[in-house]
Amino acid sequence: MKKKLLAVSLVAAMTLSLTACGGNGGGGGGDTSAGANAADGKVAITIFNSKIEVQEQFEEMAKEYSASKGVDVEVYYSNDTVAAHMATRYSSNDPYTLSMVDAKDIYSLAKEHAVDLTGEEWIDKTDYEISVDGKVVGFPVCIEARGLIYNADAVKTVTGKDFNPDEYKTLDAFQGLLEELVAGGMAAPTGVMKEDWSLGGHYLAEVYEEQPDVNGFVSSLYAGSADLANNAKWNSMMDTFDTLLKYNYAANSPIAAEREISEQKLAEGEIAFMFGGNWDWSMINAYDYTENMGMMPLPQNTDDGSNEKLVGGGSKYMFIDSSDNTSDAQREAAKDFLNWLVLEEEGNKFLTEKCALVPAYSNISADSLDPLSKSVKKYADEGKLIGNYDYLPDDHFSRCGASIQKYMAGQTDRAGLAAEIESYWSSTTPVAQ
Repeated sequence: MKKKLLAVSLVAAMTLSLTACGGNGGGGGGDTSAGANAADGKVAITIFNSKIEVQEQFEEMAKEYSASKGVDVEVYYSNDTVAAHMATRYSSNDPYTLSMVDAKDIYSLAKEHAVDLTGEEWIDKTDYEISVDGKVVGFPVCIEARGLIYNADAVKTVTGKDFNPDEYKTLDAFQGLLEELVAGGMAAPTGVMKEDWSLGGHYLAEVYEEQPDVNGFVSSLYAGSADLANNAKWNSMMDTFDTLLKYNYAANSPIAAEREISEQKLAEGEIAFMFGGNWDWSMINAYDYTENMGMMPLPQNTDDGSNEKLVGGGSKYMFIDSSDNTSDAQREAAKDFLNWLVLEEEGNKFLTEKCALVPAYSNISADSLDPLSKSVKKYADEGKLIGNYDYLPDDHFSRCGASIQKYMAGQTDRAGLAAEIESYWSSTTPVAQ
């Protein structure tokens, strides 16, 4: 990742002015408030961005948007959890005009804080909007999915054969390919990210998301009655995880592997596989990447169909503040911005070409998407996405991710890891749905 992005991500709360003129950005109350109008008389809106990968793109876009639309825009980023940051803003009566949050935050905030968007023109162009009490309140920013990222050129260089991911749905077949790669001179064909959000927020989440009854399984975790160690999906996913660890280029020190190094090795073909999502392209494209890359489902020895699907769906949603602290003029400007993203060519290009996001809207072409996002679009179009579970507790990825890091470091075994995960859930307050 570029150093600039790394620096931004370490700031607890950072404000970036995204306009040439620069609005006040306070998001204050009514048309006469500090946030309603900038010093130059333009309507000023504030946007909370919780997706650090597109911060620079938002900055450049908003300069152009301000110039062409006559609306001053400020964007804010916080390193706090989304829920905690939004709670702080609302408790201080200083909400954002537009907030980009996770699905579970829409469900928790919408009744009290979100504008009813029912009837907006973009709604009939997506299947991913969020409704609460019969009202559309969540604007889907994009589709994201996760699975196994592959470098087909790296595989072909060693095997001499074109790589077809459909031939490696099972773990047995996949492990056979890894052995072939090792025998052909690729010392370590896989990479495993150590970050807690990847381990706890993404990989472990698939254990829940691929259950026959997701809500029932999560309820049993909360109740302390789940038997994770003997759960078929848990063991299937852990078998795959163990295989990725076995062939990991950083097998001797897996929790010391830096994400940037893993992404670079994958991009340049030194390794061939890494668990991740289409958001990883924002880092891969910083290196001398090979041409043929993509995403495939996690190989598993299973007959439940999960090894033919990616896991994903709508990712990041925007809602418009309904409180008295936001003026009607600001709300209209926010609606105009959402319509611009979906209904105007420049807005479409911003999502797909500048941000490399998979569009959640049927009218937006995906021709210019990067290779990972094209894979996601293909699986989405074919109806081969296992839905995200949107109600993970806020500290799930950090605490459960830390437990998986212990497992990677050899400080616990599979049974011990299962016990730690069960202990976490049984001592956690259930997330309201």
